[in-house]
Amino acid sequence: MNSPEPATSETRLTALYAAFNERDIPALLAAMTPDVSWPNGWEGGLVHGRDQVSAYWRRQWDQLEPTVVPTAIVPEADGRVAVTVHQVVRDKTGATLADHTVTHVYRFKDGLVAEMEIRE
Repeated sequence: MNSPEPATSETRLTALYAAFNERDIPALLAAMTPDVSWPNGWEGGLVHGRDQVSAYWRRQWDQLEPTVVPTAIVPEADGRVAVTVHQVVRDKTGATLADHTVTHVYRFKDGLVAEMEIRE
């Protein structure tokens, strides 16, 4: 099974965004393949594997307070799932650094997130 059913992926992704906003790294990593490929939207490039994703988020959250809320979840023809999100990034004093909409595109493997990309 390379991609979950649409309702399943929508439920799963909504829960993952909630976990991200709660900074629940264990729940997030449990939903990813061990060799997940993840964009480093903050510093640039990609990180690979759960340990690198965890380290990336910890570095990011030491400096920033991002909140990401899904506004649309749409299956793509190739089996991936595109999630339009409203993203607000604040610094540690609460000042808004970014407030915009982007699209995150997920590829699943055996019901787990195997890859994510960011489309501006």
